[in-house]
Amino acid sequence: MSKILAIAIKDTRIRFSGVGELVFFILLPLVFTFILGGGFGAGAGEGQADARVRVPVVDEAHSLLSQELIAQLENSDTIRTEVLNRVEAEKQFKDDGLAALLIIPAGFELSPGQVEIELRQAPNTLNASVAERSVRAVLSKVGSAYNIAHNSVAEAERLQPFANEAARQAYFDASLAEAQNVLADAPERVEVTQAATPEGFNYDPAAQASAGQLITWVFIPLLAISGLYAFERQQGTLRRLFTTPTRQATFLLGTIGGQLGVALVQMTLLVLFGVWVMGLNWGQSPAALALILFTFGLAAAAFGTMLGTFVKSEGQATGLSIMLGMVMALLGGCWYPIELFPQTVRTVVSLLPTTWAMQAMLDLVLRGQGLEAVWLEAGVLVGFAVVFFAVGVWRFRFES
Repeated sequence: MSKILAIAIKDTRIRFSGVGELVFFILLPLVFTFILGGGFGAGAGEGQADARVRVPVVDEAHSLLSQELIAQLENSDTIRTEVLNRVEAEKQFKDDGLAALLIIPAGFELSPGQVEIELRQAPNTLNASVAERSVRAVLSKVGSAYNIAHNSVAEAERLQPFANEAARQAYFDASLAEAQNVLADAPERVEVTQAATPEGFNYDPAAQASAGQLITWVFIPLLAISGLYAFERQQGTLRRLFTTPTRQATFLLGTIGGQLGVALVQMTLLVLFGVWVMGLNWGQSPAALALILFTFGLAAAAFGTMLGTFVKSEGQATGLSIMLGMVMALLGGCWYPIELFPQTVRTVVSLLPTTWAMQAMLDLVLRGQGLEAVWLEAGVLVGFAVVFFAVGVWRFRFES
């Protein structure tokens, strides 16, 4: 046991002999997870985040018409209004980089005369165009009701003049209310058809990023175990080691066990980052999570062991580890939801351990499932480990 521990410590010291490995170990995974996941608290309160474009509104008219316009804007599916005074609204528009600012001036009216409002827009911003279209649509809706009411008053007055201004105003209010009710009950003239997605498809960018980047940045260093074997062979230390009372199994257990232990520490840190920073629920089933993390690490370490029997140099091992790790992570659904791939691709990539690991982790963090849901994935990952280890041990050599 002491020999296994000594070999594990020796390999860990070799691996972390430079600052670059620390960057690869923790900094890059955290940065990629944070960016792709959408930032702080991206996974918290799923389904509650308001994705509408925020538009501050300044109401200087303080009229029934301006209040009606604001009320209609608040019901918009595309913009989210907030009534502020001019100073605060202009400050937020400038300092927060908002897409648009709506100012309803004093004396605002729809009919008669031109509609006069001020809509400030940030340049070259799609959200500004969204805000403009939404405001125009609401103005058209509100304006239609007011135009109908004005026309109704004009026609009634042509047939019989009103007794006084109060009677005229009462007729206008009644006409406006009736027009608004009719327009509100108007049938939809646009039929919306949603594209079909595979059954059970669910997507959360924070969960996708946390699980996917964990697999990516743990898988690559474990494949780089191949570089440790190549380094030992190049230096001649591997053959000298076996002139001592050290068996091949002891050496492999020390190397694999040490790197697997480091990988488990790395995975734990990334899971905690997902919980504390991204607001994800990684801890619903600790037993299932521990099982998947261990079996995935075991399969990746076994792959690295097998790869180490094919490479000739440490540089070659490093290049292949990065290339294979990135490609297998991408195809396994770690960077994009695998449901977006064609069915043929989804079938082929079931031959990759990253696919099964990603499926299991999304079952835990995204779908809230437990131990009973990941037994299959864990068993498949153990099967990968057995096959890779068998090939690696069979091909193991002291020299190139």
